[in-house]
Amino acid sequence: MRICVILEGCYPYVTGGVSTWVHQYMKAMPQHEFVVWAVGADSKDQGKFKYELPDNVVEIREIFLNDALTMPFVKEKYKFKEEELEALREFVNCREPDWETLFRMYHDNKVSPVAFLMSEDFLEILMKICHEEYPYTSFSDLFHTVRSMLLPVLYILQSDVPKADIYHAIATGYSGVLARLGSYVNGVPYEITEHGIYTREREEEIIRAKWVIPAFKRFWVRFFYMLSGAAYGKASMITSLFDKARETQIEMGCVPELCRYITNGIHYERFSSMRPKKDNGYVDIGAVLRISPIKDVKTLLYAFADLRSRISNVRLYIAGPEDDEEYAKECYDLKEQLGLADAYFLGTVNILEYMEKFDFTVLSSISEGQPLAVLESFAAGRPCVVTDVGCCKQLINGMEGDDLGVAGYCVPPMYREALCDALEMMCTHTEERYQMGQIGRKRVEKYFRHEDMIRNYQEAYDEVFRRWQESVSA
Repeated sequence: MRICVILEGCYPYVTGGVSTWVHQYMKAMPQHEFVVWAVGADSKDQGKFKYELPDNVVEIREIFLNDALTMPFVKEKYKFKEEELEALREFVNCREPDWETLFRMYHDNKVSPVAFLMSEDFLEILMKICHEEYPYTSFSDLFHTVRSMLLPVLYILQSDVPKADIYHAIATGYSGVLARLGSYVNGVPYEITEHGIYTREREEEIIRAKWVIPAFKRFWVRFFYMLSGAAYGKASMITSLFDKARETQIEMGCVPELCRYITNGIHYERFSSMRPKKDNGYVDIGAVLRISPIKDVKTLLYAFADLRSRISNVRLYIAGPEDDEEYAKECYDLKEQLGLADAYFLGTVNILEYMEKFDFTVLSSISEGQPLAVLESFAAGRPCVVTDVGCCKQLINGMEGDDLGVAGYCVPPMYREALCDALEMMCTHTEERYQMGQIGRKRVEKYFRHEDMIRNYQEAYDEVFRRWQESVSA
């Protein structure tokens, strides 16, 4: 089988998290050929891969959203049909456009995206939006905001689509739209896998974003919901990592019968033989994460500063790459401002080597799915302090039917006092910490093994083809 895996903003340019997951995922299925269709933000990253691609990756396609800005201006006018205009009105309004009509226009007929965005039809649609929704907002600001939203989408619709037997988008958003486009072009099924709920994550980012004009934050959120709606709309299967994420997808309009959750899995044996850290007079805390706003490293630093005022023999090691250079610099500066000589930024490291140096780990994220970092920590017998996002509380306490016990502490996100209290409890209760680590290890051994995850996805592919064949023959 030839599987096109579509990724956005991660593999093969960024390490950790979803990137690690998909790399191991493809390596675990040598019987299949994979095409990697990677969506990036900036073409300066072209070819700068952080991974050596597995042997069964037979092709890689790169597409960069900023290349939309290089499209030439087209002078000739295109006469839009009424059904095309209706699809474009819905598209500009970020509602529910007829995506097949957009595919025919921009992929099959190669209508210029620039031609529409410079047309009187576009201005007319935009003026109506401005009159009805933004009567006291600059029309110029609205024009440039909406144009910056729509241009990259129309640009990617003109992409050459790689051949595949199935398209598998590891998110909704732009990658989900491409999965639906691939299905449309080649007449094969596609499925969606979400590690976190894409629209909710983008919504959180937009709310905090300084670059978005406040009046248009709601419009930007609507835009990302529209992209997810496109991805969900014709998918043969929609998977998530845990039951609450599945429920959220259904609340967002997904057909319940098409939704299922498949838990993450790790290579348990790589970590399971790890012994407790040797006593060196310190309690060493590990934070395995990308340095980005969504991981909320700043709250972790503040909480660690509070912890240092209570406990002297404690150290913090933050292991992971810079996902956001500006935010990373702010974190480094904050460490200096707080005088945290015992907090260390390690960069990208071999986590197997460093996990041996940790007594326990911490994850301070404001958004997560089912973090591999927690599963790896558990497998190594290291309990965790986590924030109550995504599946983290279930990992600590156990899912339905899991009576193994508690494997750490879970606190509200962005709550430094509670995070500090949990860190103190973990530091000062040595025996309880050890028991929690053993519970975490048993939990991964029983429920989160990599081979079980791969088998479940193999079965999902078989079911996707069956559903597709049934829909085609109906």
